[in-house]
Amino acid sequence: MEIERENKRKKSMKEGGKDEKQRGVCYLGRIPPRMDPSTLRQMLSQYGEIQRLYLAPQDSSGHVQIKAGKFQRQNFSEGWVEFSDKRVAKRVANMLNGEQIGGKKRSSFYYDLWNIKYLSKFKWDNLTEEIAYRKATREQKLALEISAAKKERDFYLTKVEKSRALSAIDERLKKRQRVEEYSGSNPDLSDSQPEHQVIRRFRQKKPVANNAAITKPRLSGDVLSAVSIVLLVVYRMYLVVLSAQNSHGLAYLNRKSCKSA
Repeated sequence: MEIERENKRKKSMKEGGKDEKQRGVCYLGRIPPRMDPSTLRQMLSQYGEIQRLYLAPQDSSGHVQIKAGKFQRQNFSEGWVEFSDKRVAKRVANMLNGEQIGGKKRSSFYYDLWNIKYLSKFKWDNLTEEIAYRKATREQKLALEISAAKKERDFYLTKVEKSRALSAIDERLKKRQRVEEYSGSNPDLSDSQPEHQVIRRFRQKKPVANNAAITKPRLSGDVLSAVSIVLLVVYRMYLVVLSAQNSHGLAYLNRKSCKSA
């Protein structure tokens, strides 16, 4: 039983190898907008049997994108179609290349043109290898970009940590200097760091000059003479009043003595 199964497997592989040699691949250099793999398969199946089909997306974010709250279909840039017979593939490429796609007039790609070419001696394995190579290259490029971004991030974080440490040291030093400025002691600072030494300062009164007596403001001679005249006049008036009072008193005493006599 096992021998028969092995023989059947080898026979199927040989038949599959013969089928692979008979197949042909066509390349589509441009895929019209809103054309998906199912639509393309349906349109090309009328010309011959299709084995496999692959369309390269423009953006690898998925088949459906959400933009501005609306659904947007995935567009494709290029594609490959494998026909069961390479003669059919060659005939389809020669017949459709440069022709209008047509179909329903309401279709969004009704007026677009086919851009299709038959790839001679090209097999589907070559395509899978090319896709794998592109994928590996893209992943390698992405890994390099991620590595560079990580290095840049680590460098930035290191600089930030150093800046924080220096700021903390500077803040502690300033705080220590303020404390020492109020206390008047500075025992820990060595002579090798004179720029950080703080001298305690006291408020001083302004000294009195030696020639302060000389520089005192004095009244002028005219003012002094005027003041002396005023004082003299006042004194004379005082004497006049005083003499008048004395004379009035004497007269009063005389009258009183006369009455008593």
